[in-house]
Amino acid sequence: MHDFSADLGALKGAVPAGQRLLGLDLGTKTIGLALSDVERRIATALRTLKRAKFSADAAEIRRVCADQGVGGLVIGLPLNMDGSEGPRAQSTRAFVRNLTPLIDLPIAFADERLSTVAAERAMLDADLSRKKRAERIDAAAAAFILQGALDHMRTL
Repeated sequence: MHDFSADLGALKGAVPAGQRLLGLDLGTKTIGLALSDVERRIATALRTLKRAKFSADAAEIRRVCADQGVGGLVIGLPLNMDGSEGPRAQSTRAFVRNLTPLIDLPIAFADERLSTVAAERAMLDADLSRKKRAERIDAAAAAFILQGALDHMRTL
């Protein structure tokens, strides 16, 4: 079982005050992006990137970090419901291994189980159309992941 508290505690200590966190929900076709406020209390869905080549995805993430004053990343780790890691978690870890040398920021993983389900439920409650939900689901899931990490970091 992964200890997300250790990841988030290290991230909390490594990111200077006044810098935002960027949350990522890595899908096979898209990457959902969410941004914290500078006090790191509230996560807001930013946008969804269509996945391209890794180098293009990494360059866009770097650009967002530079433009938004991001001091660290929180990346959703898609665990199986029993807490084990499957192919999607391994793919996420590989993405982060490749991203690490290109981005000089601390990175933490956060458990993303049920994040998409929660984001979808919130959008249904907001009565968004199927088309609007499809456009926003990954960014909303990233916001859900990041908000969970922010809430947890406040208790550390």
